Amino acid sequence: MKIKAAGLLLCTFLVGCGGGEAPFGEDAVPDDGSTTDGTIDSDRTLPPGTESPQPSTTIFRKEAEDNSGNGFAQNIRYDSATDTFAVDNLPFDGGEDTPYIRGQAVGSLGDYAVYEAVDQFPDSLNGSPINQFRHRAIYGVSRSGDTEFAIIRTGDYVNYGFGGFVYERNGTVDLPTSGQALYNGRGAGLRDYQGRGGLEFTTSSVQVAIDFDDFNETTGRYEGAVDGFLFDRTIFDLSGNEITDDVLARINEANDAALTAVPTAVFTISTNALDPNGEITGSLTSRFANTSGEIIEFETGTYYGILSGEDAGELVGIIVTETTRDPTADNVRETTGFTIYREALGGTP
Repeated sequence: MKIKAAGLLLCTFLVGCGGGEAPFGEDAVPDDGSTTDGTIDSDRTLPPGTESPQPSTTIFRKEAEDNSGNGFAQNIRYDSATDTFAVDNLPFDGGEDTPYIRGQAVGSLGDYAVYEAVDQFPDSLNGSPINQFRHRAIYGVSRSGDTEFAIIRTGDYVNYGFGGFVYERNGTVDLPTSGQALYNGRGAGLRDYQGRGGLEFTTSSVQVAIDFDDFNETTGRYEGAVDGFLFDRTIFDLSGNEITDDVLARINEANDAALTAVPTAVFTISTNALDPNGEITGSLTSRFANTSGEIIEFETGTYYGILSGEDAGELVGIIVTETTRDPTADNVRETTGFTIYREALGGTP
């Protein structure tokens, strides 16, 4: 199966949910609470970027730099005239005169564009070809152009290797102080491995709900709660062939499970997930039940996002999850980007 578009439907359950069904919706029914993560009080650490954010200003965030290679991607830029993508500070991804080009086998994942570095770069003295690493980049921009994101990863290191992500709001936000909002849309991402090489594409649905009324101001934090889901998740190799079933088969064998879809990742409700500048952050997890009925933790991770526009009409963000349940690697990381909108299922505001 090759990459194709998928619609948003409705979901009435959470454990093991991973098909094309949205957890929120007009016909959704309350679940039994078996997957509720409760509430936590986090330190609310935002990625590096804008130092003094405000609702009336642009905001830029990037992956934090660390010793494993995360956050090394710098000066990320897109040239619409040539439909090329450039990034600095990543080794063996070509040179200044060889920007990333639109992907040959996979040029897009839904509404998001895919770019790839050159395969070879010449020795600057004698022209001998030097093999480059297989860097891939995903670039997304919202319909309004007010928000955008980019993700760069490679699968040619034994561990995760050098890469990064960025997301930003180019305008302002009119942030509600009461009521609730529901955001729907699609995500696209890259999976890389720790303990072996490997790189894959992903697509997914992303749904986020925000309660602007609670928590109360007396808590000392902005009164906004965030819930959300990453679901309808599909995995593709770099040639665009769907490999979801292959991945699930080895996870099932190693974990005494019978998964038919990648588990839904569920946001954990936190008392300080939303701030007055329209930035959200928090944790999320996914779980599944094995054949003995035991609940197994599949993934843990973090979500980041920025609200934008009139009535906070759109949301851009990044979701990073990791799992140890794949027997072929120590860890598998999925980095998903999204631009989603405050509109009903099917695209009606």
